[in-house]
Amino acid sequence: MDSEDIYQNVERRDIEDTTGPRTQSNGQEGGKDEKRRGSRRLVLMTVCLGLICVVLLVFVILQLITITAERDLLKSSKNTVEEFNHTINSLQDNYTDLMTEKHQLKNNFSSLSQKKLELETRVNDLTAEKSQFQGRVDSLSQKKLELERKVTSLSEELMREVSKRGFFTISSELKSWSESRQYCRDRGADLIIINTEEKQRFISRA
Repeated sequence: MDSEDIYQNVERRDIEDTTGPRTQSNGQEGGKDEKRRGSRRLVLMTVCLGLICVVLLVFVILQLITITAERDLLKSSKNTVEEFNHTINSLQDNYTDLMTEKHQLKNNFSSLSQKKLELETRVNDLTAEKSQFQGRVDSLSQKKLELERKVTSLSEELMREVSKRGFFTISSELKSWSESRQYCRDRGADLIIINTEEKQRFISRA
């Protein structure tokens, strides 16, 4: 009840005192109106307070939902950051390992390049030596052919001389009887026939 209502009540009491029974009746009706207004105000205030409480409750719930969502987002972001840090550390370790392997491969490549140069030099030297040996072999082969020709010539000359004088020769080569006979005939001679003890002794001494 505010000051205006109190003022109206005071005026009504003054009027009731001056007007008598009729004024008292009007005062009772005014009191009823005032009670109705008071109840309406009370209901209105109650409704307003209820609405305010509902609004506050909704606001608090929204704030809780927002805080929960932000907390979950923060937690998710924290996990994501930790995963990124772990990935970065792993990549850093891999990079370090790769750089170490790169240096090792570079050193190995340098060593292999050096060995390659050494082997190429060695191959060139061996090629030169091979050429020299090949020249010597060719020269020796030529000399061998010349010596073989001389031996053949001397053998043929000796066989002719032996066949003229009746001498014989003993070959160190192992051949069959037919091959040996053909060998002798090619040189104008023939296999010896041992038909006396004297020939046997002579051949044994030879």
